[in-house]
Amino acid sequence: MEDFDFNNLEVSVTRSLVDQHVGPVKTEASRKLMPIDEYVAQDLLAWHAVTPYKNTSDYVWATHANCAGAKRGKQPVWLSTVMRDYIQPAARKAGIQKKISWHTFRHTFSSLLNANGEDVKVVQELLRHSTARMTLDTYT
Repeated sequence: MEDFDFNNLEVSVTRSLVDQHVGPVKTEASRKLMPIDEYVAQDLLAWHAVTPYKNTSDYVWATHANCAGAKRGKQPVWLSTVMRDYIQPAARKAGIQKKISWHTFRHTFSSLLNANGEDVKVVQELLRHSTARMTLDTYT
C-alpha cells in the first residue's frame, strides 16, 4: 500500500497494468497525485486488515491463484478475470444488459461529475486528460 497516503487522502499513480504487464503510466498528467474519498480510504484500510499480503510492495489486490506460486502477492489479480467473473455477472443480476468494461467506470465517473455540475477543468484533471477538449468530446 506504498502508493497510498491515507493522511492526505491521495494515491500516487506510478504504474499502469495492461494484460498483466506492468509499465509506466502514459503521460505526465497521469503521474499526478489522485485524491481519494475518505470512505474509499476506510474500505482500503479494512481490506488491508484482512488480506494476507501486507508488505508495502504487495499489490492491494494481489493474486492468490495457485498458479502464481511464489508470485502470490507480488502479482496483481487478472483484471479481465475480475470483470468476467464478478462485475459482469453482478451487472446482469442488476438488470444491466449493456456490455461493461473497465472503461465504463471512467465514463460513469465523468458523467456523474458532469451531472453534479463539476467544472470541466476538475473533471479533466481527475481523468488525467491533457486537454479539456478531450474530456468534453469523449467523456461528457
